[in-house]
Amino acid sequence: MRTILVASVASLLFSILCTPLVVAYFRRQGFGQEIREDGPQSHMVKRGTPTMGGVVIVGSTVFGYGSAHLLAMFRGGGGPTASGLLALYLLLGLGFVGFLDDFIKIRMQRSLGLRARAKLGGQLIVGVSFAVMCLFFKNRSGLTPGSTHLSYVRDIAEIGLGAVGFVVVGYIIVAATSNAVNLTDGLDGLAAGASAMVFGAYTLIAFIQARNPCAPVAHAGCYEVRDPRDLAIVAAAAVGACFGFLWWNASPAQIFMGDTGSMALGGLMAGLAILTKTELLLVALGGLFVMEALSGIIQTGWFKFTRKRTGIGRRVFNMAPIHHHFELASWDEVTIIVRFWIVSGIAVAFGIGLFYAEFAGYG
Repeated sequence: MRTILVASVASLLFSILCTPLVVAYFRRQGFGQEIREDGPQSHMVKRGTPTMGGVVIVGSTVFGYGSAHLLAMFRGGGGPTASGLLALYLLLGLGFVGFLDDFIKIRMQRSLGLRARAKLGGQLIVGVSFAVMCLFFKNRSGLTPGSTHLSYVRDIAEIGLGAVGFVVVGYIIVAATSNAVNLTDGLDGLAAGASAMVFGAYTLIAFIQARNPCAPVAHAGCYEVRDPRDLAIVAAAAVGACFGFLWWNASPAQIFMGDTGSMALGGLMAGLAILTKTELLLVALGGLFVMEALSGIIQTGWFKFTRKRTGIGRRVFNMAPIHHHFELASWDEVTIIVRFWIVSGIAVAFGIGLFYAEFAGYG
């Protein structure tokens, strides 16, 4: 428990203290955000706000994780584990893809960075390599970080995927989650606040799993998860990083996380879901991100369908993703953010309830 708290506090302090330094540096370098011309016109005042602040979130998470393990090793504990390092691999890998996207936007002074194929290619390389590595690194009990069964709150024994199927499903989860968080990052503090809630949930879930392992003696309701305590440390470090960054990212934002942050956070969420064997539960925990992604899919699908049928494309929302719909409906930005945080909190509470209800069912 102490290492989990150290990870969270260390990352929080690193994030909240270093972000203003990064803001000042990015301002000097002219690393300002470009705004979509077809977006809400109220966003034009944000043009030039420093972006790519996700480097602070990524750095703070790694710093918090490292600080916790330095304390653990000083007290005679173990070092980093395969599961923890794999989760950080996703954070860093997708953060790098997002960094390239942000850097191109800044250098080319346009709102479009990497082309869609290039971004999907980066997600493919990182996601597939992560999934493949999850099938290696057995511990003494024979557990690997990943499982070839689909999972909900634990592995579903009846649904085996096989090694190839697991890699495919793993990539889909990684790509879908990173893109969903990326879509949500459109209002000051929205993605950072909602992400902090999800990572808080995974801190609790992994901690419960660590307190109820199946090794050395299996018992009813135990969890066959490799390195759950280390995953709790990673999740706690991400909580601190998000909250520290949110101090400066809250409306009116002094810095944006950019794709560097949103893709990194989405990748880490997917990694925690896969490594804690709660893949389907992520749909509930990340309910806000699911809603944002679905709004974009519905908008695009309905527009293409109606244009094909009638020759005139029609829209379901004023604009997608859905937070822009409410902006164009004259909702105040802060009102949208707070209400969407409430939606995210409800989704996270519901997801935790599902997990705990299954756990409590074993008595």
